[in-house]
Amino acid sequence: MNNDKNLYCIAATFNTPDEIINAAKKVSGAGYTHFDVNTPYPVHGMDDAMKLKPSKLGFVTLVMGLAGASIALLFMYWNISVDYPLVIGGKPYFALPAFIPITFELTVLLATVSTVAAMIMLFFQLPDNKHPLHDTQYMKSVSNDKYGITIEAIDDKFNETEVENFLKKLNPLNIEYIYFPPVETYPIFQPKFLLLLAGIALVVSGGTYFSLNKLMFMTPFTFMMDQDKLIPQKGSELFADGFGMRKPVAGTVARGFIPYPYKGQVNPTEVLSNPFLPTKENISLGKEKYDIYCSPCHGYFADGDSRLNGQFPNPPTLHSQRARDFSDGMLYHIMTNGQNVMPSYESQISRDERWAIVNYIRVLQRAKNASDADLTEMNKEAGNNVAN
Repeated sequence: MNNDKNLYCIAATFNTPDEIINAAKKVSGAGYTHFDVNTPYPVHGMDDAMKLKPSKLGFVTLVMGLAGASIALLFMYWNISVDYPLVIGGKPYFALPAFIPITFELTVLLATVSTVAAMIMLFFQLPDNKHPLHDTQYMKSVSNDKYGITIEAIDDKFNETEVENFLKKLNPLNIEYIYFPPVETYPIFQPKFLLLLAGIALVVSGGTYFSLNKLMFMTPFTFMMDQDKLIPQKGSELFADGFGMRKPVAGTVARGFIPYPYKGQVNPTEVLSNPFLPTKENISLGKEKYDIYCSPCHGYFADGDSRLNGQFPNPPTLHSQRARDFSDGMLYHIMTNGQNVMPSYESQISRDERWAIVNYIRVLQRAKNASDADLTEMNKEAGNNVAN
């Protein structure tokens, strides 16, 4: 047993990795459980020699990683499916593929941060930096070119004489007794120290306030702010009307922009003509955009069977006689200008895509309201395909 309460351990140093491996095997084989090995670099086979059990750090990583994934999924589910249900492009409320990136990020974040925190605080017991091995000749040796082993005094089998004799049989370079360092006290609550802290706080806070509120508005720090430029919504003496912002020149439009002449009209007397032929490529584009932007309300086949579950009034079917009598330009106008509760899709769908949707709507209308002539023509085409 240890009679000296200040004794932390007895340490022995060796010259080679083979010697420290052999020493670790002998110490663990002798039944000592509170011992450690210190080497300047990882030594292969040391875990087996010390009979170390698998680290528990992996369990921390696993648990916190699963917690991160669960928190991310639950938060997103609650946010988009319960608290504020939102249909995006006709997808389900809880569309798992869209949530994978955030789930992955939070899983990795929580797992890694928790692993590092557990490693530092639980296993290394930081921020306590008063380990007895610090600043010892033993630690200087094993962090340079020697290999060391320590048997701690808290071990149940520890006896100073027996441990020293046991280590001597291993033929070490030297044996060293390492003691706990004396407990240091700091004058934290002495008036002078408190006054010093108050002075430092005053200087730091005053300097911070001056830097952020005064210094940054002095030359040369104002060079980026004081520039000869026109700031939006500010006046200017350069123009007679005193306004800095100018209206576009009459009759000009932005490059690449084609203005819609019937913007804001509910029932225009004139509409545009469809500039696109219903080619296979154009109809395919129209179907793609229709399924994304139109089908949530109008249904995939334009029957007006909304998937919004009564959140908005169901739109009328596009197969009614009135809808089929609409010109292509009128359908384009409704998408561009909006109608009733339907908003404008001008900002979401480009001009060419809106015309492609018009062509696709015509395909849906013709497919569901085919005439005898259409069926006859279809049968002829089917027969020709079979013959070929």
